[in-house]
Amino acid sequence: MTTSKAREETVLEAVRARRELVNEAIPEELPVQQPERLYEASRYLLDAGGKRLRPAVLLAAAEALADVEPLSTDYRSFPTLSGEEIDMMDAAVSVEVIQSFTLIHDDIMDDDDLRRGVPAVHREYDLETAILAGDTLYSKAFEIMLETGADPSRMVDALDVLATTCTKICEGQALDVTFEKRDNVAPEEYLEMVEQKTAVLYAASACLPAILQGADQETIDALYGYGLDIGRAFQIQDDVLDLTVPSDKLGKQRGSDLVEEKQTLITVHAREQGVDIEGLVDTEDVDAVTEAEIDDAVAELEKVGSIDYANETARDLVEQGKNRLSVLPDNEARELLCEIADYLIERSY
Repeated sequence: MTTSKAREETVLEAVRARRELVNEAIPEELPVQQPERLYEASRYLLDAGGKRLRPAVLLAAAEALADVEPLSTDYRSFPTLSGEEIDMMDAAVSVEVIQSFTLIHDDIMDDDDLRRGVPAVHREYDLETAILAGDTLYSKAFEIMLETGADPSRMVDALDVLATTCTKICEGQALDVTFEKRDNVAPEEYLEMVEQKTAVLYAASACLPAILQGADQETIDALYGYGLDIGRAFQIQDDVLDLTVPSDKLGKQRGSDLVEEKQTLITVHAREQGVDIEGLVDTEDVDAVTEAEIDDAVAELEKVGSIDYANETARDLVEQGKNRLSVLPDNEARELLCEIADYLIERSY
């Protein structure tokens, strides 16, 4: 039986291999050009790092569908189910560009100082440039997807998924903002919000290879469902990590979600158990909160079972997502998709 630590190492090695290829492709697809400051800001977070989990899911799903040995095929000339070749790397870069656009705008809305261990784009540059950089990445994602060379009808379907995904991300962000003004959010409402804000991009990443390669609708729907499930689990794990991982490892202040009174599955559950969430910390200033205050808050949340509830919900979602992969050939890439799903809720940062 594979241990959690061994699985994490296996997944990280597989993701790193694909990340390096995506990192090489990003400057090709998004070169710094005039006006240089705009494109430098657009590339800033992409160049700062990131695990590239969504492109890794996309490339692994493509490998599983094509039933090829992982990393054995040129992604720039990737086989479809009908025999022609497409540029799957463009699709992978496209979803990562969308991810970067959402991060820039999210940091602006939250007025966060750090992202990926470096100053947020609006801090490193300025607010106006950051907004334009996010908008540029949004439009560039569609331009890059158009370069895959897929059959026109499949390309229309792929662009439809990408556009719908961006709309849902905005809807999810709007719900998240609304939830901050409420103290009666139900767990089901929270899960709907993170489905739109976070999980839909995982869903798009998982199903786009099926669309571009010409798979049947059952396969497309199953992969989309897999992405929704693991994406929701990913966000729940992020909520847990925000409370349990040291700030220097997180790349931001531990407990910032709690201080800023953001709704998470943990706080939603705790309120249902009668916990005064607003009273867990004495400040609304993220920079002023102490480690001791966060430790005390976590102890209270653990006492009422809220962190265990979040962990259990995430595990159930991952199992559900993995079961959807039965539509794929039984191969190494499919197993990697299962391991990525497990990793998302076992990771420590």
